[in-house]
Amino acid sequence: MQFINKHISLSVILLCFSVAFVSCGSQSVPGKEEAHDHGEEATNTVELTPAQFKMAGITYGVPEPRQISGAIKVNGFLDVPPQQLVSVSVPMGGFIKNTTLLQGMAVKQGQVIAVMENLDYIQLQQDYLDIKSQLEYATVEYERQQELSRENVNALKTVQLAKASFQSLQAKEKGLREKLSLLNINIPSLEKGNMQRSVNIYAPISGYVTQVNVNLGQFVNPADILFRIVNTEHLHAELTVFEKDVPKLKIGQPVRFTLANESTERTATVHLIGREISAERTVRVHCHLDKEDAQLLPGAYLQAMIETGKAQVKALPETAVINFENKSYVFVKDAGTDSLHHFTMREVQLGNNEQGYTEVIFRDDIPDKTVVITGAYDLLAKMKNSGEHEGH
Repeated sequence: MQFINKHISLSVILLCFSVAFVSCGSQSVPGKEEAHDHGEEATNTVELTPAQFKMAGITYGVPEPRQISGAIKVNGFLDVPPQQLVSVSVPMGGFIKNTTLLQGMAVKQGQVIAVMENLDYIQLQQDYLDIKSQLEYATVEYERQQELSRENVNALKTVQLAKASFQSLQAKEKGLREKLSLLNINIPSLEKGNMQRSVNIYAPISGYVTQVNVNLGQFVNPADILFRIVNTEHLHAELTVFEKDVPKLKIGQPVRFTLANESTERTATVHLIGREISAERTVRVHCHLDKEDAQLLPGAYLQAMIETGKAQVKALPETAVINFENKSYVFVKDAGTDSLHHFTMREVQLGNNEQGYTEVIFRDDIPDKTVVITGAYDLLAKMKNSGEHEGH
C-alpha cells in the first residue's frame, strides 16, 4: 500500500523537486558542461550535486539475507470427493411414474426418490417364477436319478442329463434373482405370488439434489442420468499451482483462502499434491478444510495463499523499491570521478515481504550492490525532470 501511495503522489513529488533541483542546479558545476558535450545522459541514470544530495536525504544499504515467510498465491475451487457425488441411473429402462424431487432438495439415504413402471418388470418376475418352478422339478429329478444310479438301475448318461438340466436351471434362477434385486423387487413377496408392476428408486447417499433430468411419463434408459445428489459435508479445496512453485509445496502446509462471495478468511491444510503436470504447466493440490461447512457449494471459486515457511532470501527495506509504470525498480550507486553523485535505476523482481522488508531479485548478475534505501522517489523525480528538460 505504501508503494501505491508513493506512486500516486509521484506527480506531486515531480513538481516540488523540479523547483528545488532546478534552483540548486542553476549554479555552475565544474565539468558539467563538458559532460553534455560528449552526449546525453542515459534515461535510467541520474546525478546529484552535493547540495541536491544533502537536500534529498539519501541513505544507502545493500541487499541482506533475511528469513522471510513465503507464500504462494493461487486460485482454485471447492470440490467434493467422487464418493460424495452420485449420478442416479436405473439398471433397466422404464417410464417415470412418480417423483417429487426439485433442485436444492435435501434427501436421506434410502429415501424413495422416484417410481418407475415397465411391462418388462412384470415379464422378468414371471420368468423368475417359471424358472424357479422348473428348478424345483429338476432338483427332485436329479436326486431320483442319482438314487437309481446307485442301485445300477439306470444308465450314467441319464444321470448326467438330469444333472445338466438341474445346473442350467439353477444358474438361470440365480441370474434372474440378481436382476430382480437390482430393480429393488421384493423377492420373498414375489415367491408368494405377489408381482410388482412398479419399482422404487432409492437415494444412494444423503445430500442435496443438484440435477433433475426427468419428468413424469418420460421413458429413461439405463445410460440416462435421472438425478445428481451431492453430499457437501466433506468439501475440499482443489488448488491450481504453477509448475515453478511445486518444489515449495509439502504435505501439511497451512492454506488461507477466501471465497469469491465472501470476505471471511478460511483455513485448510495441504493433503495431496498432484503428480502430473497439465498442458497449462500446472499441478492440482488437494486441501482439506480445517472447519467443514455443509452450507458451502461445490464449484465455488476461491483465492488462496499456501504458506511455504520461512526462507533465507536477499531483501531490502520496502522504502528502497519504487513502482513506476507497473514495474519495480531500485537505484544503485555508481562510482564517479567527479564531485557528483551518480545513480542507475535497475529493474528488480519482487518476492515475498514481511515486517517492512521485501525479497528482491535483480535481473542482472551484479552482486552486493549499494542501493538507495531512502530518497528513491526523489531520485526518480530528478531523473524524470532531467529527461523532460533534455527533451526541450
